[in-house]
Amino acid sequence: MERRSRADQGADAEDGRPPVPLIRQLSLRAFDLSGRTLRRSRESAERRVSRWRDRIFMIIQCAVTAGLAWLLAQVVLGHPMPFFAPVAAIITLGFTFGQRLRRGIEVAIGVAVGVLVGDLFVIAFGTGPVQIILVCAIAMSLATLLGAGNLMIIQAGVQSIIVITLTPMPGQGVNRWLDAVTGCAIALLLATIAPSAPLRLPRLVAAKILQEFAATLDAAAEALRTGDEEGGDAVLVQARATETALDDLREATDEGLGVVRHSPFRRRDLPAVQAYADLQVPLDHASRNLRVLARRSAIALWRDETVPLAYLTLMKDLADAVRYMAGELYNRRLPTAAQARLVALGRASSRLRLADTMSAVVILAQLRSIITDLLELTGLDYAEARTRVPDMD
Repeated sequence: MERRSRADQGADAEDGRPPVPLIRQLSLRAFDLSGRTLRRSRESAERRVSRWRDRIFMIIQCAVTAGLAWLLAQVVLGHPMPFFAPVAAIITLGFTFGQRLRRGIEVAIGVAVGVLVGDLFVIAFGTGPVQIILVCAIAMSLATLLGAGNLMIIQAGVQSIIVITLTPMPGQGVNRWLDAVTGCAIALLLATIAPSAPLRLPRLVAAKILQEFAATLDAAAEALRTGDEEGGDAVLVQARATETALDDLREATDEGLGVVRHSPFRRRDLPAVQAYADLQVPLDHASRNLRVLARRSAIALWRDETVPLAYLTLMKDLADAVRYMAGELYNRRLPTAAQARLVALGRASSRLRLADTMSAVVILAQLRSIITDLLELTGLDYAEARTRVPDMD
């Protein structure tokens, strides 16, 4: 080990560099690792704080709804311990707007089924472990036969167990059903007071997707220009990550549409939210074509196939156009102003000569398909968008 160390030092001296002690090398590596760890921890903390800020309205809304449900059940119904009222309220309100009405109905029906089965078992068989097994199985089976969703089935099972174990006398279980109905009602009422965040989120998520889209095109063009095979593999991984972003967009648009349809105070925002929701399909198609382009770019690099410089220039120009579209969305505008740029790129693509390699031809074809998909984001339907990208000369 000592001889190797001296040899290494000699090599460093021959290169004109002073020898670096092994301990210092290890210290520098440890410092680099600790720095990266600290940076990742800070980024993770920032994401968590951002998530909390996005949800703070909902957290406060759930807390206030739970307290009001308890108070209403006590004052109006006269129940001394209406614990199921706040529970049902929070389940109903939840953290997703689009399904609140259905969730409230499922909770109420599930509780009713559970109370019915639990009361009958208390009257006929009393309580015990065998009764719990039977009452839970029967309540959940009955809810399933009624065509219930998972939430209703679970509520039926839970409520039947609560009635048979915590209700001392038959017939008192119906109070829990009234508590649950009270909680559902107050939750659905307060759910009409909706924040504006779910209305902005689809636009912001779509803008982020386009921004990542542009970065992927830039990275693919650079990897092909420099012949960077590892860079091509990284581009493929980057392109595949758009699937998760598209799932986030679908969830955001469902939530936004749920808000404007459920809240009478937000119904005027329906056209704007629907316009952003309509971006889903063309974005999905463009992302699929981007993944094909990235895969073919990686293959071209692996096979050492040449991609014409004109194709790479088109890719870069398209990335600039996509980045402009993302900026329009960030500025609260649909990217209709990008239509002229995309049409010009479509025409330019039709004048390019077909290359001699399969990978290059596929890359050009995918670029033309992406241009067509992006034209749909500017307000054109597919038939109109397709005509704006002429056939190859």
